[in-house]
Amino acid sequence: MSLNPGQQLVSKDSARFKVIVAGRRWGKTFLAIRELARIAREPNRRVFYVAPTYRQARQIVWDQLKWRLQDLRWTDKINETDLTIVLKNGSKISLRGADNPDSLRGVGLDGIIMDEFAMIDQKAWTEVLRPTLSDRKGSAMFISTPMGQANWAYDLYNRGLDPTESEWSSYQFTTLDGGNVSEDEIAQARNDLDERTFRQEYLASFETYSNRLFYAFERAHNILPWTLPTPEILHIGLDFNVGQMSGAVFAQTGDTTHVIDEIALLSSNTAEVVAEIRERYSRQKIFVYPDPAGSARKTSAGGVTDHSILANAGFIVKAPRAHNPVRDGVNAVNSMLCSTSGRRRMMVDPRCRKTIESLEKHSYKMNSNIPDKDSGFDHMSDAMRYYIDYVFPVRRDMPLTAPQRWGHSIDVK
Repeated sequence: MSLNPGQQLVSKDSARFKVIVAGRRWGKTFLAIRELARIAREPNRRVFYVAPTYRQARQIVWDQLKWRLQDLRWTDKINETDLTIVLKNGSKISLRGADNPDSLRGVGLDGIIMDEFAMIDQKAWTEVLRPTLSDRKGSAMFISTPMGQANWAYDLYNRGLDPTESEWSSYQFTTLDGGNVSEDEIAQARNDLDERTFRQEYLASFETYSNRLFYAFERAHNILPWTLPTPEILHIGLDFNVGQMSGAVFAQTGDTTHVIDEIALLSSNTAEVVAEIRERYSRQKIFVYPDPAGSARKTSAGGVTDHSILANAGFIVKAPRAHNPVRDGVNAVNSMLCSTSGRRRMMVDPRCRKTIESLEKHSYKMNSNIPDKDSGFDHMSDAMRYYIDYVFPVRRDMPLTAPQRWGHSIDVK
């Protein structure tokens, strides 16, 4: 695979610190692997690839990195547990997750690649990773899709544009610039997503959001009474919480959905929520979309997990193995509330007051992209998000034209 023009531009840049803000599928992972190989080709180098979580580091880059180095015949040892590759020249490349800051301490590094750094706590860089580069005068590359102007990625990007910062440089590329996604697919994404999400995820634009999570919700356009009979199949997003068990009940028709009821039980547990659902909808087939943590969590007596209680009650449980990024779920809800083309595919019955309140009032913490968990509006918000993100996700992990391994002719100089 050859470098696209943007990757070539970045690879030729001699700046010590490079910030790359790019749309989905631009080629961020390929560039990261190439940079890891470039640094590690010198003897006895130590390099880290850091993703928001350890699991993401493995999923995003591990297999491709191994293939790359094996094709080059550089590999000496591979540690699958520690996610570390030792090269024949003594260099080491390790994959780490920013969710475990202790794993990032205590080493001197020649290079760091921070992937999706906008989703990483800034302190992981300023307090943990930056000091590891000092004794070896190592370099760093920051790669991510943007997350709004309140995020530290925006400040770091602007630092690279400052002519007085001689060691820094910044770049911005759209999805189309990468050449991996067709114009037709991008046009479809524009139609599917709300305008701000499309600009952020595909045009790599730093969007200025109001403090609301669900800015696309409008009472005049998204509140609509449900006047049809209760359908035979219902979809319920569930949020487990000792203080308040919350559920948003959806009637789904094709690619549209309607919140027709809500469940809010104070100081309750999963067994009581099951009883409440059965009391209201004894004849319906129920699909539930709970908090993924419920596969291990036990909010009821008896030592049975929340997911098991739901399944034993006859509900069909749909949940990912781990939490998806909150940003993706919020984007999915906004896209359903109003797409770029103005289409609204999510309506709310006016009787669902707590749902409407969450849509209108759930906000981010001041000067951050972290949802406020202290307001009490997050419970119903999470319940909606679990269902929408599962059934109508906006993540587009689109494969390249044909997945392939690198050949020996790829230049890493």
